Amino acid sequence: MEITEDGLLLRPWQATDADAVHRACQDPDIQRWTTVPRPYRPEHAKRFVTEVAPGDWAAGRGAPFAVCDAATGELLGSCGLVSIDTGLGSGEIGYWTAPWARGRGVTVRAARAVARWAFDSLKLRRLIWQAEVGNHASRLVALRAGFRVEGRLRLADPAPEGGNQGWIGSLLPGEVPAAGSTGPAGPGTLEARRAAVFGRPQPVLFATAGATELRLRPLEERDLDAIVATCQDPETVRWTTVPDPYQREHAEGFRRDVAEAAWTGGTGATYAIADADDRYAGSIDLRISPADPLVADVGFMTAPPARGRGYQPAALAALCAWGFATLGLARIEWRANVGNTGSRRVAEKAGFTFEGTARGGVNHRGERQDVWVAGLLAEDLT
Repeated sequence: MEITEDGLLLRPWQATDADAVHRACQDPDIQRWTTVPRPYRPEHAKRFVTEVAPGDWAAGRGAPFAVCDAATGELLGSCGLVSIDTGLGSGEIGYWTAPWARGRGVTVRAARAVARWAFDSLKLRRLIWQAEVGNHASRLVALRAGFRVEGRLRLADPAPEGGNQGWIGSLLPGEVPAAGSTGPAGPGTLEARRAAVFGRPQPVLFATAGATELRLRPLEERDLDAIVATCQDPETVRWTTVPDPYQREHAEGFRRDVAEAAWTGGTGATYAIADADDRYAGSIDLRISPADPLVADVGFMTAPPARGRGYQPAALAALCAWGFATLGLARIEWRANVGNTGSRRVAEKAGFTFEGTARGGVNHRGERQDVWVAGLLAEDLT
């Protein structure tokens, strides 16, 4: 079976592809996000093209294609059905792009071609896509191929040293974009922009408070004791919802399950505010609204020894400027319990406009409490 579409030739794997497969699978991204053996040796490639792929075709349990340039025959990647459930009429798509073929839309074109073939020739009623949370490049391909990314699930076969949480999406007949069309999540869209941001390591941001140069950097192991001390402080307990009493395992969970998970999932960014000696002076985070991708809210806390030095307003202004410029946000919101004048001063110094009081706007330690609300718009910084 061969498919020729949009400048690509999709064909069954051949023994002569082994060297190119071996070369492609040395790529760190393929090894990070897939379950190929590590280290990937020539015998692995040979077995895949001569035994695994033909066996899947013969048994009807899969349809793996080599993705080649239609004009030159050069191998560009892999795309196909990694599983087929004929009873349910469902299949799962999988793909990787050779490092020398990236940036050319190869896998988007291949995924669309495979999807059209699966619906038209195999008469499947649904395709599934899965990828580890954090694999923003694969997610962007799926979106551009027409998949609707609908949620998360725990992976049955996670990649070595990867996480066990996966994104899942589905595609139905009639939803595949036409060959040659831009389709959803194309270049310049918010999805593409954020995939590029969250697909890379979290950047370090810089701010200035008086004569002090501050660094906003990802939380590190060495920050945990300072986080514990900050969250045991009576003022932090009074105005936030941190666990009380606060233990080191809470700090470890915050770093792993909140800070790192937000960046991996593309839902926000949490930073440690580091002083001129790179010591922890506080935390600040930006959380994208699940209801409106152009809106985010901020939260922050300052270590007791660093209070009153202007660190937090400077850090908040820097983080908001990054959110507008890099994430394409239109509005950032600040909320704090009525009476938290310290937090309000920070927001107003960073340029937020006080907008009012939301009665019973938050559940604070089991009770509904009124909250102050302020907003900052992108045009406020121009």
